[in-house]
Amino acid sequence: VQLQASGGGLVQAGDSLRLSCAASERAFSRYAMGWFRQAAGKEREFVSAVDSDGTTTYYKNSVKGRFTISRGNGKIMVYLQMDSLTPEDTAVYYCAKSRFSILDSDHALASAYDFWGQGTLVTVSS
Repeated sequence: VQLQASGGGLVQAGDSLRLSCAASERAFSRYAMGWFRQAAGKEREFVSAVDSDGTTTYYKNSVKGRFTISRGNGKIMVYLQMDSLTPEDTAVYYCAKSRFSILDSDHALASAYDFWGQGTLVTVSS
């Protein structure tokens, strides 16, 4: 069982990146999925999440309007489109599978997720 995150890289402020997360099992389509990030020397933080049906989404306040989460390929792919990137977005980004199909007030809690990918590094230069 794997979650494979990809799409990270080095970009300049104002650029865009699209992160992808591929689940190795179709069963993942039944669960909500999320993206977290961890900057050097900081705690891991919630970025965005999407329910199993792909219609309900959640975002960290600082990325609202710039990031868009979506699901594809029978909902076993999860994407994070990141626009207008800033140096503050520099971090290792992790995708994660939730324990639940539908998230609520717990959507930003790491404890709501039970399986994590390996992370992909996003570096935004000023």
